[in-house]
Amino acid sequence: SGEALTREDLMPLFEAARWAPSCANTQPWRFVYGLAGTPAFDAFFATLAGGNQPWCKRAGALVLVCANTLMPNGSPSPTPAFDAGAAWMSLALQGSLSGLVVHGMAGFDAAKAREVAHVPEDHQVIMMIALGKPGNVDDLPEAYRAREAPTPRNPTESFIREGSF
Repeated sequence: SGEALTREDLMPLFEAARWAPSCANTQPWRFVYGLAGTPAFDAFFATLAGGNQPWCKRAGALVLVCANTLMPNGSPSPTPAFDAGAAWMSLALQGSLSGLVVHGMAGFDAAKAREVAHVPEDHQVIMMIALGKPGNVDDLPEAYRAREAPTPRNPTESFIREGSF
């Protein structure tokens, strides 16, 4: 909608993410956010692919999802992106329950996002999330309006196997 979000709007989403399961309870996810109208938002927005910018220009916040790739003892973590994915899903579900639009994206320049957010080298930059209050579909560019519908899902039998691949 273009309506501003506040840190207080985001905190329940981050609290939901906090409770996600993780390998050895390391909780490797890290969320770096920028609220609309701030330099952080503008910096994150500039990293988005051209096709994602029309979706996000009226977002209330952009959130960069990262994960610590090291275990507390310094050894490589076996599942940082998987664990961050669990946290992202919790955040997304809470956002939806809170009446927000939650849009995850891989279409951004991860190296540039790492730079603008000062992400340490031992952290993986995974994805970007746009958050906002619902708006009017007619405010989107014409080419994007038809895409504002639920996407079809693959049938369950297409991704499950019993006993072996």
